[in-house]
Amino acid sequence: MRETPRPQGTADDPRAQHPQPCPGRALAHTTGAFGSGTPHRSDGRPPHTPRGERYTGPGGRPGTSPPVPGRPAFLFATLLCVFAVITWQVVSGGPLRRLDERLDRPLTGHGPSWLAEALSDLGSMPVALPVLALAIGHALWRGRRRAALIAAATMALVPLLVVPLKEWTARPGPFDPATGYYPSGHTATAMVAYGCAALLLSPYVRRAWVLPAAAGALTAATGIGLVLHGYHWPLDVLASFCLCGALLVVSSRGMRRSSWRTRRR
Repeated sequence: MRETPRPQGTADDPRAQHPQPCPGRALAHTTGAFGSGTPHRSDGRPPHTPRGERYTGPGGRPGTSPPVPGRPAFLFATLLCVFAVITWQVVSGGPLRRLDERLDRPLTGHGPSWLAEALSDLGSMPVALPVLALAIGHALWRGRRRAALIAAATMALVPLLVVPLKEWTARPGPFDPATGYYPSGHTATAMVAYGCAALLLSPYVRRAWVLPAAAGALTAATGIGLVLHGYHWPLDVLASFCLCGALLVVSSRGMRRSSWRTRRR
């Protein structure tokens, strides 16, 4: 059975017309239409995707998308691995511990003693804890109860981790035959107190990197003062950096997640 060919329009044929645009096509590219490719839904609600909705931060500044795993997990694992290696060398009396004790002799006693004492006092409880308490109070006033609770819990973990390690390693001090100097408790207190305070207050500062940088500088100054005054070996300070750095990675991720959930509500 042969099909009848369809008539072809010519220039002289009055039935020949130019193709007309389809109205549905134009509507398909408007914001919120189905199939438009824009990250919005037809009913005006945001899509259920991590990057679909962004929330404004404090002061009306653009917010951030929900936290995505990746670099924090790698940093956390790296810090714990370095801490494990240092602890193994200290307990077993390996070459890293012998190098640490050789390096400590030319460092101890250099510089003004009053300055080393003042720097080491930055990690004491009467100095570091009030700073963290003020930051927690500010977070509670802002309604960030979950973030304040995370900061308080992180600070409470410091003695629970440091004290058993001191008793287990039983390392004597540079000038004290008594044991219990590894890891450095003053360094751990300074790093967690100033670090958590920076995490709580940085969302309300125009340049958010200033407070974490200041917290790192205060922690480094504490460790330098402890080594110069002869209170701790350099590895004692470095081990506290790694251990408490891993704690801050976890607490910072928890604070960001809690802030994202609060803005979403």
